[in-house]
Amino acid sequence: MDPVGAVAAAPVVLGVAGFTSGGIAAGSYAAGLMSSAAVANGGGVAAGSVVAVLQSAGAAGLSLAAKAAVAGAGGAVGWVASFLR
Repeated sequence: MDPVGAVAAAPVVLGVAGFTSGGIAAGSYAAGLMSSAAVANGGGVAAGSVVAVLQSAGAAGLSLAAKAAVAGAGGAVGWVASFLR
């Protein structure tokens, strides 16, 4: 995957997983992840946790820093994949 493709795909992937602008979609992967995180954390989702960050990105879109991180990860995956062909 190239960096631009990773950044472009991130909002779609978040939405499909259930991290939407209206909150976490019932019955989705995100709902299961949130439930597990809440149980592990004694009933709530910790600020700054993976679930909280993904929900924030799903609700508000990706910040410039998040776009840079996604692009870097996409570039790294593409680089590794180039050796597997």
